[in-house]
Amino acid sequence: MTAPTTATDVNQPSLEHAPKAGRRMSWPVLLLVIAGALALTSLVRLITGANGITNVSQMSTALQLAVPIGLAGLGGLWAERAGVVNIGLEGMMILGTWFGAWAGFQWGPWTGVLVGLVGGALGGLLHAIVTVTFNVNHIVSGVAINILALGATRYLAPLAFEGHQGGSAKQSPAVDSLGHFTVPGLSDWLSDLNDRGWFFVSDVAGLLGGLVTDVSWLTLIAVALVPATWWILWRTPFGLRLRSCGENPVAAESLGVNVYKYKYLAVIISGALAGLGGVFLSIVANPFYLEGQTSGRGYIGLAAMIFGNWMPGGLAIGAGLFGYTDSLNLRGGSTNVHALLLLGALLLVIGAIWLAVRKKYLHAVITLIVGALVFAWYAGTNEVPNQVVSATPYVITLVVLALSAQRLRMPKADGMPYRKGQGK
Repeated sequence: MTAPTTATDVNQPSLEHAPKAGRRMSWPVLLLVIAGALALTSLVRLITGANGITNVSQMSTALQLAVPIGLAGLGGLWAERAGVVNIGLEGMMILGTWFGAWAGFQWGPWTGVLVGLVGGALGGLLHAIVTVTFNVNHIVSGVAINILALGATRYLAPLAFEGHQGGSAKQSPAVDSLGHFTVPGLSDWLSDLNDRGWFFVSDVAGLLGGLVTDVSWLTLIAVALVPATWWILWRTPFGLRLRSCGENPVAAESLGVNVYKYKYLAVIISGALAGLGGVFLSIVANPFYLEGQTSGRGYIGLAAMIFGNWMPGGLAIGAGLFGYTDSLNLRGGSTNVHALLLLGALLLVIGAIWLAVRKKYLHAVITLIVGALVFAWYAGTNEVPNQVVSATPYVITLVVLALSAQRLRMPKADGMPYRKGQGK
């Protein structure tokens, strides 16, 4: 005799049994892939002589540029795990930059951090009211918030900043630094090891050195938020309820979960995290608010979240990749990007071999041809145009999303309208 099926058995939201787009990569395999990519980069460095692609300064800059992207991506992760698409991350970052700088230059940088969080959370609250309560299309609401945030800050900036020393209609007065830290001894040792130019070892030293040299306290907080998000969403009852709202809100409601409450909380937290990314831009990356300083990082954060398959660890890798490519603009961009053409060609050849092993011969041939063209570009030039350097982060965004599209699985109810009691 089989046991009777209960309502709980039928309606229990189960993330473990949700359809998957492919096997999830285990941590040992992922670490091997990262090590292999770093070894290949080290080989390219030795061939081309472009030592800047893995030095401590490059990695430190990459970390600084990755933080706001990662925070925006974390914001998107919280909202979409609860079933709300948040295209408004860019606008919430803009609110964070303005509110953070406005409070920071008057009452100190840490007050600016808190007020910037509140500014982004207000944008999240507005998005939640429009999408959760009134069931407006999530994309339309997000775009409207981006436009509203840009217009509001342009209107408020002259009122708040003009008349103060260093302030203008498009820029705030300077904000005091939050402070930086360097791990004594370890930083110098890693920097010395990196300068030796050894294969792989010096590149690992450069990567680790960037994590312990001249790091802002807000960077440390941002990095800690990645494992904190994973623990809250995947290891607590609160996180299970929140994720169930993004997978099957009707089933979650049948088990007593207040779906509206969890969606509101998730989107407000989403806005606060995006606002924190904006604060980083206006207090850490630059000690002032500057109109347009987000430069689309909210959208790139959303791309990093998708690349990471709606998981914090993958998101962090995506943010690091985009931050690294963005850092090429600031440190020897033309030389470094030219060296990375060789890296791209090698990766394409490896990809072609992998496709051939899997008997996808047409895809393998196309990939090999593209790799040959990239190598010809590298071999026939000594540098790349500055326009290519500037476009590199956005090109990488498109390429990575295109390559990772086949293994993605978004929350099942992400972006779908929901009304309380609709399952009855």
